[in-house]
Amino acid sequence: MSPSSLPPTPSQTVGPFYGYALPFPGGGEVAPSGHPDAVTLHGHVYDGAGEPVPDALVETWQPAPDGSRTGAPGSMRHDAVTGRVVGRHGVGFTGFGRVATDADGHWSVRTLLPGRVPYISVIVFARGLLHHLSTRAYLTEPVGDTLLDSLEPARRATLIAGPGPHRTFRFDVRLQGDGETVFLEF
Repeated sequence: MSPSSLPPTPSQTVGPFYGYALPFPGGGEVAPSGHPDAVTLHGHVYDGAGEPVPDALVETWQPAPDGSRTGAPGSMRHDAVTGRVVGRHGVGFTGFGRVATDADGHWSVRTLLPGRVPYISVIVFARGLLHHLSTRAYLTEPVGDTLLDSLEPARRATLIAGPGPHRTFRFDVRLQGDGETVFLEF
């Protein structure tokens, strides 16, 4: 059979291989262990039918409380002997988190409140997506925010993380359908 007579190969989606290949130990521990100002940002990832997505990957990016964006090294430390990823050292703030959702579609990161911006950037990788989705989890609803001001109230609400007990904020991501999260295009 000649190469010109072969049918084209179908396109592939992104996963779900990343759900077990990319998370690393301590990926949700953005704040140093035991930090008194730590908060927890958590939620669920839901598909268009409102069902939890058990094999999604959620990344968070944010500045430090002082507004700096350099972060501390240490998110992707490797064992010098085996080369295996050993995760964070637990004492520095890196500004970066990466966690897989559990069987119920739940994810969680322990972090510090970001400085100079009222939100944490959230990136979602999930089955059926050809490209990751970017959004923001606002921990407060600021006045005069260009993005929030451009949205009708129902759409704006999809970007606001609800405060909860014990310094927690809940931010659910809905990939499509009723209450679909606002996603950003870059």
